[in-house]
Amino acid sequence: MQLQTSRSRTLLGRTLTEWLSSLPVFTLLLLTLIIGTGEMVHGQLLKLGESMFGDQKAQVQYFMLRGEASKPACTPTLDIEAEVQRQMTSTSSSDDIDSLFGDTQKDPAALRRSLQESNKICQFKHDLYDRIKDHQTPQVKLYRTIETSFFALFELGTSNRSLILLLMVGIAAVTTTLNFHHIGIRPGHYSRDYWLGSVAMSMASGLLLFSCVRYYQILLGSGTAIEHELVHWMWMGLFTTLLLINLKRVIWCPKSPHGEGSWGMAFLSIPLFAHMAILSGTYFLLHGHPAGLAIYINQLMELPSIFMNLGLFIWAGMLLKQSRIVDLFMNVLRPWKLSPQLLTYIILLAAAVPTAYTGASGIFVIAAGGIIYHEVRASGGTRQFALAATAMSGSLGVVLRPCLLVVLIAALNKQVTTAGLYHWGFYVFLVTSTLFFLASQLLRTERAAIEAPGVAIPAMLRQIMPLAPYIAVVVMIVALYEFALDTKLNEITAPTIMPVLMIMILVFDKILNKGRVEITPDYASHRQSGVESSIRFATNETIGHIGALLSLMTLSLAMGGVIERSEIMNLAPKVFENHWTAMAFLVVVKVILGMIMDPFGAVLLVSGTLAPIAYANNIDPVHFWMMVLVAFELGYLLPPVALNQLLTRQVIGEAEVNTADSEVRQLGFYRRYERWILPLSVMTVGLSIVAFGPLLINDTPSLHFIKDWFVLPAH
Repeated sequence: MQLQTSRSRTLLGRTLTEWLSSLPVFTLLLLTLIIGTGEMVHGQLLKLGESMFGDQKAQVQYFMLRGEASKPACTPTLDIEAEVQRQMTSTSSSDDIDSLFGDTQKDPAALRRSLQESNKICQFKHDLYDRIKDHQTPQVKLYRTIETSFFALFELGTSNRSLILLLMVGIAAVTTTLNFHHIGIRPGHYSRDYWLGSVAMSMASGLLLFSCVRYYQILLGSGTAIEHELVHWMWMGLFTTLLLINLKRVIWCPKSPHGEGSWGMAFLSIPLFAHMAILSGTYFLLHGHPAGLAIYINQLMELPSIFMNLGLFIWAGMLLKQSRIVDLFMNVLRPWKLSPQLLTYIILLAAAVPTAYTGASGIFVIAAGGIIYHEVRASGGTRQFALAATAMSGSLGVVLRPCLLVVLIAALNKQVTTAGLYHWGFYVFLVTSTLFFLASQLLRTERAAIEAPGVAIPAMLRQIMPLAPYIAVVVMIVALYEFALDTKLNEITAPTIMPVLMIMILVFDKILNKGRVEITPDYASHRQSGVESSIRFATNETIGHIGALLSLMTLSLAMGGVIERSEIMNLAPKVFENHWTAMAFLVVVKVILGMIMDPFGAVLLVSGTLAPIAYANNIDPVHFWMMVLVAFELGYLLPPVALNQLLTRQVIGEAEVNTADSEVRQLGFYRRYERWILPLSVMTVGLSIVAFGPLLINDTPSLHFIKDWFVLPAH
């Protein structure tokens, strides 16, 4: 639960926070979309300009019309013979170099030919200039103004990706700090929670500010030009702001209406961001490397596109929450009266696709966790089961096309390709999803009573009709990109297309249902009635999640730096006794990394340290990276951090989670901890199969026939 702050209305019905935070971030998100679509749109603008204004007969192409033509300086009506006579009779000083080649006398015939060729070129230039001037109509000038302005904006954004990302993260981080929205093991509830959290955030901000200042001083002292100097000033400005905010709260801490609380529980409320900053900052200081913290968080600027895309995916998820499309999809399934377990299995299968497009399970939990939880509850599922389903809702699809994490792995490791990883990712998805279905069916207590097909199918068909227009909108937008912009929906274009798709669906949904009086479900009380208010509300939610999640990802890069510089990875042997031992070691390490690092930072670390160990021990690269992805997902479900569980708590609400725990307090061990045990057991068994199954098949001659079925990679 967050400490509520005042939200008094100010200018034009908007709060000060919305003017200073929501509007700038909304602008930056739109600019990010323009950057993403810039190349494809500008290419089509050039093609359209050529088709509209190009003239093949006159040999004038559109690119010649994009700027004002310069009149040639030469004279097209030159008197050749007079010029020959003038140059022949002109006196020129003899050059010592010319004398080296003997005769310096001018040849009138050669001079005449040279002048004739030059005059032809001059006449062609003037003729082309006249043709270009004739074609530069008011329509051309208007069109080229639009086209070149778009190109200038696109080019400006492309060349300043790092600044845009840092500005977005900075605004979101400040807003998140003001709203006590950072991710902790438990959210703040009591006065001591907020005070101790502010103390830890002050220490973290101070360490980060000191490191950034030292890094900048070192760069100044190096005597070389500082690249992107503004980035360093922005980092220092951000951490100065965070330090001042938290110091003020340490001195004048807001009082919670729930009381003081205990110091032990308050320690659990310290943001993970602060824990990571204090641990990594202290390590670098003790090892005489004060700039280390700043150096590693600046890795965020080396991959700006990926982190900007994550922001876009979060925004798309928040926009999705404002529409009714998920409700309509669930209405299609409700006539079957499926058991909560079977319905959850279907939901998780459907959720795998958007998870793959977001590229990280945590982002999907943020975007759609609330919807999944309440749909499972509406079908009759217990709170504990619904929390378990929500926590692992994003854990299945990270191995599917077009997951950004897979793209990053392929970019950093030449031993694998996205095609190979996506191919085997599909089989991994089948394994983990099937395991969840089997586990949920074995552990359910109620008897399933599915509706008869004769009753369910007609009712289902009636529910498809309201959903059909939304499907048509999706198909139309995807087709528009593919045929009008020559851009297919894939792992590269998804971050740009998905927010646009969600905005169009949202606009369609609000227009289609304008004026209708409907009973809004409790879990959809956040939905707004108008387009503008819906987008504004979604953007406000996006800011909090961007600030919390990207701040955490930034500091996980620093934690990766601690692991890298401590050389703890070098303690492990490079070559193990056999690949079974090597795989067991790698599995344990990957799970631990998943417990303390975000996936993108962990992939960077693993690519340079642990991947070579796998290759040296005859473990197939594709097999290794499939294991890594599943191990990371298990790590995100494991205490003490359990990031996906924390994000579930954040989107569902502390009160609902406490209710779920209190209502099973008198039941058996499994029922009391179902939200932990179910996802952990599924992912643990899945990881064991993915890690050791291919080794068993390759080492057992009687099982080699399986390789013929699936064409398993040889070790």
